[in-house]
Amino acid sequence: MVKVLFVCLGNICRSPMAEAIFKDLLKEKSLENIIEVDSCGTSDYHIGEPPDPRALKTLGEMNIETDHKARQLGVEDFEDFDFVIPMDESNLTNTIQLMSKAKNPKARIKKMRFFDPEHPDADVPDPYFGGQDGFEKVYKMLRRSSEKLLNEILKSNPDLKPV
Repeated sequence: MVKVLFVCLGNICRSPMAEAIFKDLLKEKSLENIIEVDSCGTSDYHIGEPPDPRALKTLGEMNIETDHKARQLGVEDFEDFDFVIPMDESNLTNTIQLMSKAKNPKARIKKMRFFDPEHPDADVPDPYFGGQDGFEKVYKMLRRSSEKLLNEILKSNPDLKPV
């Protein structure tokens, strides 16, 4: 099983949206039993909280559901996950710093928009302080990036087959 972890600051906007979108792609391709997905935040601001209502509204408009509760990134995540995908440069820096404390890290770290065919390696902007339209723009970035990320995972793991 391949394990993917999406990371943002508080784990209530970008990363739970990325998690839900990626799970939706896996379901479409019958891959949900061979690729595991989760999300977390580098901060402890929102531990245990559901995603932001605007994130839920945007996902709901695309018929994507999530029951995620925010959690914080931990050292053990680098030993447990194959891919750790931060949303922006700040979270990338914090993720790399925490990874240095892991005993046996196996995770490969790439920013989410590294996989965006339109703007490779740009940041996924935090929509928290804006309106609903910011969440809709982030959704589109995450969807494009998720599709390419999934293709990369499948290409580099040719033994992965739908169950």
